[in-house]
Amino acid sequence: MNRHERSVASPHVVNIEDLRRRAKRRLPKAVFDYLDGGAEAETTLRENCRAFEAVTFRPRNAISVPNCDLRTQVLGAELSFPAIIAPVGYSRLMHPDGECAAARAAGKAGTAYCLSTISGHSLEDVRAASPGPVWYQLYLVGGRAAAEAALERARKAGFSVLAVTVDTGTAGMRERDIRSGTAQLMSGNPLAMLPFLPQILTRPGWLAAFLMDGGLHALPNIVLPGKGPMALINVAAALAESVVTWQDFKWLREVWPGPIIVKGVLTGDDARRSIDIGAAGVIVSNHGGRQLDGVSPTLRVLPEIVRAVNSQIEILMDGGIRRGSDIAKAICMGARAVLVGRAYAYGLAVAGEAGVSRAIAILRADFERTMKLLGCASVSELDRTYVEAPKDWLISG
Repeated sequence: MNRHERSVASPHVVNIEDLRRRAKRRLPKAVFDYLDGGAEAETTLRENCRAFEAVTFRPRNAISVPNCDLRTQVLGAELSFPAIIAPVGYSRLMHPDGECAAARAAGKAGTAYCLSTISGHSLEDVRAASPGPVWYQLYLVGGRAAAEAALERARKAGFSVLAVTVDTGTAGMRERDIRSGTAQLMSGNPLAMLPFLPQILTRPGWLAAFLMDGGLHALPNIVLPGKGPMALINVAAALAESVVTWQDFKWLREVWPGPIIVKGVLTGDDARRSIDIGAAGVIVSNHGGRQLDGVSPTLRVLPEIVRAVNSQIEILMDGGIRRGSDIAKAICMGARAVLVGRAYAYGLAVAGEAGVSRAIAILRADFERTMKLLGCASVSELDRTYVEAPKDWLISG
């Protein structure tokens, strides 16, 4: 066990915030802000977490729950507990093992991993790393030809679900990234990086690992016809030229044989549209507060989506999950499972696979403890009767 693994195994690491503090100490400011920050004033980023404070529990006491069944079924796959490891763009910047480490930890924990199109490792290597279900999250960066080639590779590699992100008509205004020099770091241009070198040089552990990994890599899952893999620096501009529309789903159903879920649903109307285009599920998501600032926190709009879907397709949710009790609240409010992003990425930044495993273990233990304290023996029994939510959440939309 190296010192980073010992760090996350420390008795002082008891929650996700402890991992966040360690990630902040290890990463250059530009990389930490890329992971930790949100759009504009970061109102939605904060409210995603605060929304869980507005929902309170209604436990059944004087009940013995020696064992809890944490398992759940999501899109035909059995998961060990209802938390999926979410796509985090270019995780290789946080740790050289990046997406492979996260997928490996998820599979060992018995849950699914969703790979971002903006990945530092090839989808074949990521699929091979996990013994569990692996999903592919799609941006249309590079156009349909590049997407079709990636989807064929994903199908052959054994990816089971396609998650199509619909909230990236352009990149959000992430002010922290501009101030801390994230774009300059990712450019690979020494002159552009020069003003930001002090923050990199003060993180020698990260810098050594970054250089030993060969620095920045092109994106292996976005292969442009006649040009090869897309450079990482081109992504922000490419997003503005690769808007996913509802009309694109007809084509996607023709080229992808498995289930498709729509990621970025925040209104009942969009949930119903997702049903109309043949989606197997939706992910209630505001992109972790990284796109349009000022939209509702995802937990707040979950009841509207539940009413609109009316049990016709599966509902997942992301945004603001930092504790196992947050997972329980989301399930009680109608989600089948949640996706966690920053919570595991902090662990990845600190100690690679061991850090992701620690984050998952923290969330799982929190969730099981919450269920026992609620007097609930099975995930399948969690429902609205276990929580109290603001009344206006239940009637709006």
